Formats: sequence, C-alpha cells, structure tokens
Amino acid sequence: MRLLQFLTQRLLISAVTLIGVSLLIFVAMRLMPGGFEDIILGPFASDAARAATRARYGLDQPVLVQYGLWLKAALGGDLGSSMISQLPVADEILRRAPATIQLAVMALLIAIIVGVPLGVVSAVGRKGNPLVPLARGVGVFGLGVPDFVLGAILVYLFSRFQLGLNVGGFVPLAADWQANLRVMTLPAITLGAFGAAQLQRVTDVSAREVMTQPHILAAIARGDAPGTIIVRHVLRNASIPVLTAASTFFGYLLGGTIVVEQLFSVPGIGQYVITALTNRDYAVVQAGVLVGASFFLAISMIADIAYAVLDPRVGDPS
Repeated sequence: MRLLQFLTQRLLISAVTLIGVSLLIFVAMRLMPGGFEDIILGPFASDAARAATRARYGLDQPVLVQYGLWLKAALGGDLGSSMISQLPVADEILRRAPATIQLAVMALLIAIIVGVPLGVVSAVGRKGNPLVPLARGVGVFGLGVPDFVLGAILVYLFSRFQLGLNVGGFVPLAADWQANLRVMTLPAITLGAFGAAQLQRVTDVSAREVMTQPHILAAIARGDAPGTIIVRHVLRNASIPVLTAASTFFGYLLGGTIVVEQLFSVPGIGQYVITALTNRDYAVVQAGVLVGASFFLAISMIADIAYAVLDPRVGDPS
C-alpha cells in the first residue's frame, strides 16, 4: 500500500511536470523573435499575407487558447502535423525514434562498462596503483569536457585520419549492422563520456562507504578473496546509488541527444527538433520536447520503482 501511494504520488508529479514543461516551451516558442510566417513568406511579405498565414495555423488566437487546443489534441494522441512538411509529427517521431534509442542505449553501455569498473578501481585500489589516478583522471575529463567539444574533436580526428570509424553517413541497424556500428560508435562515445564520469564518481563514493561497513571488514578478516568481496559485497551494496545514476543518465540521453545528433548527422528525434526550431516549426518542437520529457520521466519512474523494491524505506512515507 505504501509503495502504491509512493508511485501514485510520483505519477502525479510527473504529470504536472509534463504540463509545466510543455506550457513553458509553448510560450517560449511564441515569444522568440521572428515568427513562423517569416520563415514561410520571407521578410518582405505584406501584413495581409502575414495575418492570413497566422490565421490559417491558428496563431492569431491567444497563446493560452492555442495551448489548450494543443494539449487537448495531445492527450488524445494527436501531436499535430509539421507546419513545414505537413507530415504527421507522431509518424515522424516514430520513424526517427530507433536511431535515438539506439544511440542512448550504446552510450549507456559505454558509460557502465567504463565508469563502474573505474569507480571500483579508484575506491579499492591500493596506494601506488597506476590505475587509480587513471580512473580518477577519466572522471575529471568526462565531467569537465562538454559533449559538443569532445564530439568536435572526434569529428576532426576521424575525418582527418582513417581510424576505422565513420563520421556521418548513417546506415539503419536493420540494413547493415556493421556499417551502423561504425557510424554510431563515435556519437555514443561522445555521449557516454559524461555518463562514464558520473558513474565512476558515484561508484567510487558508494564503494568507499560500503568498504567501511562491519560485514565487509569481517569478510576481509576471514581472508575472503578480493574479487569475491568486491562482487558479492561491495558492488551489491553499492548498486542502488549506481542504479539511480545510470537510470537518470539514460533518461537524460533519451531526451537530450540534440547536439550530438546534429553534430554527427544522426537522423534521430534530436536532429528533427533542432531543425524544426530553426524553422519555427512549433508543432514539431512542442512534440519533440514532450516526448523527450516523457522519456526522462518514464525512466525516472522505473528507477524509482526499482529503488523502492531494493530499499523499502523509499516507499515508506514515515
């Protein structure tokens, strides 16, 4: 019952958050200098032509009225049509979603495979072990270098030199998985670097805390093998903070791949949204932000459920 109350509360918070985010983006798009009619008609169109275009797309109505109509349609599953291409936005997002999801999954795997072991090394490594400063250095690098900077460096290096991975030239996974991986590896590394640094830090802190607990000290005193202690005791007890960090990062990936998709020409949702933003294509931007926020909140909800199951105190309001 307590868990049900906890999940109900999280659902309500998520719903309010989605409405707030969608309203904020809706209003912000309409306050930006230059309007959709400027993109369609050009800067020298007459006032009458501008007014007719705005009326055609309902842009002459008050903003809150426009938002109410859009929200009503969105709740019914209708995200509208692109004001530029006239294609249904939902269909375009579904067509582009596989690339975004694949990129997010690959980045998450890179973050886990790199970040968690490095976090363990930095936490339990002995003084003088050269891997310890290396592990911590990776954490500092990943947190300190923005993804667009790392991406630009990788684009330059792999465009200038033949290093085995491709920049651009997207190939769907179903068409040729090897060619697809050669294209998707660089953007996945770009996105995964920050996540690896996060997981390295979280794993390091959590493992250090666990290492001071009595049952770990008892296992060390018994002479248990270091590998057994790390796998059976340290990682198991440090898993909740790591799970939370990984799920939060994955939610961020699903909703925030815009810059990297544009940089590496990945035809995902992020690239679709940033192109629409340039064209003042309101329907696409609103739907893209809504989908991204929904992804993030859904992953956060799943993490909350896992967290509550692993640690019942989370779902206990007392």
